[in-house]
Amino acid sequence: MVESERHVEDQVSVERRYYLSSLEPDVTRFSEAARGHWGIENCVHWVLDVAFREDESRIRKGFAPSNFAVLRHIAVNVLRQDSRCTRGIPTKRLKAGWDDAYLTHLLAQAGG
Repeated sequence: MVESERHVEDQVSVERRYYLSSLEPDVTRFSEAARGHWGIENCVHWVLDVAFREDESRIRKGFAPSNFAVLRHIAVNVLRQDSRCTRGIPTKRLKAGWDDAYLTHLLAQAGG
């Protein structure tokens, strides 16, 4: 169990999260693993929500939500691998939509 306390102005909230793990009972190692997990989760979900507006998606039927989630993750990975444009993921996505040459570059890079 991890208990976290958050202070915002005069408000205090406490949250408990429970984990199952095969790690030896070592607080330091466990806390690093939990922080690493949430760091990755927060980073990926922020990009999906901001760049792809995933939370606003109206895709609900059949396997479509899962299929589109996979496509969004692929797109994020392709955009992250691109070193040609030094902008963030939302800007790279827009650029790929506006510039066919840049889109072609991304697709060629992903296939190679």
